[in-house]
Amino acid sequence: MSHETPNYDRRGQEAAPDDDRELTADELEAMVREYDSESNFRNLLGPTAMIVTIASVALSLFHVYTAGFGLLNEVMHRTIHLSFVMGLIFLVFPRKRATPSGKTWLESGIFAAFYLYLLWSLVPTLPGGTLTWVFTAVMLVLIALTLPFNRPGADPQKVALRDWLFAAFGAGFSAYLTIFFHYIFIENVGSPPQPAYMMGLVAIVMTMEATRRTMGATLAYIGIGCLLYALFGPYLPGIFAHRGYSIARIINHLFIGTEGIYGVAVGVVATYVFHFVLFGILAQMSGLGQLFIDLATIIAGRASGGSAKVSVVSSGFFGMISGSPIANTVTTGAFTIPLMKKSGFSGRFAGAVEASASCGGQVTPPIMGASAFVMTEMLGIPYNELILIAIVPAAFHYIAILLMVHLEAKKLGLKGMSKDKIPQFGAVLAKSWHLFVPLGVMVAMLLMQYTPFLAAFWGIILTIVCSYVPLVMHKLGNTTMDTSTVLTPPRLVRGFEDGAKFALAIGAACACVGFLLGMTTLTGLGFKFSAAVVQLANDLAGVVTAFDFTGLLSEQGMALFFGLIFVAIACIIMGAGIPTTPTYIILASIAAPALGEFGVPLIATHFFVFYFGVLADVTPPVALAAYAAAGLARSEPMTTGTTAFRLSMGKALVPFMFIYAPSLLFVDFTWLQFITALISGLVGVIALSAAYIGWFRRALATWEKLALTLAGLLLISTNWIAIAIGALAVLGILMRPLPAQAHAA
Repeated sequence: MSHETPNYDRRGQEAAPDDDRELTADELEAMVREYDSESNFRNLLGPTAMIVTIASVALSLFHVYTAGFGLLNEVMHRTIHLSFVMGLIFLVFPRKRATPSGKTWLESGIFAAFYLYLLWSLVPTLPGGTLTWVFTAVMLVLIALTLPFNRPGADPQKVALRDWLFAAFGAGFSAYLTIFFHYIFIENVGSPPQPAYMMGLVAIVMTMEATRRTMGATLAYIGIGCLLYALFGPYLPGIFAHRGYSIARIINHLFIGTEGIYGVAVGVVATYVFHFVLFGILAQMSGLGQLFIDLATIIAGRASGGSAKVSVVSSGFFGMISGSPIANTVTTGAFTIPLMKKSGFSGRFAGAVEASASCGGQVTPPIMGASAFVMTEMLGIPYNELILIAIVPAAFHYIAILLMVHLEAKKLGLKGMSKDKIPQFGAVLAKSWHLFVPLGVMVAMLLMQYTPFLAAFWGIILTIVCSYVPLVMHKLGNTTMDTSTVLTPPRLVRGFEDGAKFALAIGAACACVGFLLGMTTLTGLGFKFSAAVVQLANDLAGVVTAFDFTGLLSEQGMALFFGLIFVAIACIIMGAGIPTTPTYIILASIAAPALGEFGVPLIATHFFVFYFGVLADVTPPVALAAYAAAGLARSEPMTTGTTAFRLSMGKALVPFMFIYAPSLLFVDFTWLQFITALISGLVGVIALSAAYIGWFRRALATWEKLALTLAGLLLISTNWIAIAIGALAVLGILMRPLPAQAHAA
């Protein structure tokens, strides 16, 4: 019986059976654009391309200079950053389609109506006169332009006049604060001038439009919801009601200062994330991505199912410095997925392995997709302590994937990669040793508690300098090194441009996240969400314990369990289609406080919401990383996403483990608790992996898979009786003697 699934094209339609060729570079780029809206750049030509290149390089150089020679004050630094970001977005990112659908019109109409309502609410608070009338007329034109009117036959890849106007307004609202910084923040502190309120409304409109252009409407809808919540608080029921705020008060809170648009989210991007995005781009251009694949092949290639294990290890390496699970999936998957299929894995399983492993890079130290630096900012924990804490949870995720890959390979009778396909370590080291220098220096500086942006500065500088090592070695007679990876001036300009472009979407997303953060501090939304979760969890716990005739269930324990389930579901929903860093910031502000109400340690609450937020990338129906992998594997997207979710079982299980056993995060640490949690967690992962694959030395019966699932879940408990029962059940099933025919075979 064949284990191969039918071949599918990127949209899930069945393709020709022989359509199993490797994709070209252009096809890979098109795939990234299709599934990763953050990378859907226009193909610009002529003067527009030159303007975008100059602005992008200027933005990158600004961040490199300030990282190495000192940051500006936080408001000035963030406004300069956002001026470039918002101005570039409307030139770099196209509108979604040339011929808008009815859904596009409906969506745009909703946003336009909301903008009109804000304008209608603000104008009466402004003094009359020519300026107010001009502002109103300009805003009406701007709002009208947000509707998807298109000239017949218009090419969305071309920059239209509307896009230039949006770029000017997008750059203008932050430039206003930069130019008039002294007048607004020093001379008139606490009483902003009237033009500031006008620019504040422009900021809200352009931020939402930039978010829609780069990320889709999901996050922008969340922004609308937050503003409406602040406006209509008195009319809301129950615990979510509040006094309500005027549009002028909301604009003042969001636009003037660092509580809203220029809050911690944009601050983290401008201070940390941008630098590591740029470092990742330059490092990959210098050959680091290929080095990771070579090292992974050396480490795991010979093992059973070696091609899939290479995918797991290489994706983990690359994901540590990559901020995008989708880009990681396509970059490493272009090599590993065809290799897995040729080895005998089904397209569905190959795509799922790559997607799950790529998303794991976001939780893997030392970089964690730049989220590690956000955590240090929000938790107040030194970076070197944080990455130590993150090691054990990340290890569980990869152990679970590797174990399932191993069991699947044994089930299919697959061998490791042939010796001729595995590079020699000495040869890899001889041609790529110089690539370890910038990465090693950067990590060492982070561990020595230098600021992350200074570490990134030296990482970038050393990446550029070390890229010339192959050229020098060639001059000295050593021809084994690849000189095509040298960052020559033209390639460096391209790297700076790409680094800026890849940071645009996350910049817009974090500006929009500022709406949520601002309204949370203004209205107390986080506390209200926490209270609602606690109340619902306690009510359900009371119902369950009322029917517990054994007396084994405590109401407090069940309330915590239900609270974890509710928060996990909320994290997956809110994280769907949103980049890792803004997802974590949202969840840390809204969802994490709910777990704190149950007495969960602060760092455990943040890791819990972070893990489930990242899990959204492989959770259908919005499993974008899995869909990108399905396109590479020619497999059906939804089943690939479902499989990727199951392969990410470790990432879903581990958060519950460190909630019930905080010693895994070195919180309330004792060696006995840590070792007990570690061993029971490993046995639980083995049990669940065997249950999912349906194989452990032999095919498992249905009842055995169900029993292993229940036993594995018991092993994450802190109750010794539950752990003992679970361990005995796992050992009893997995250690059963093999059938006679299996011994004979």
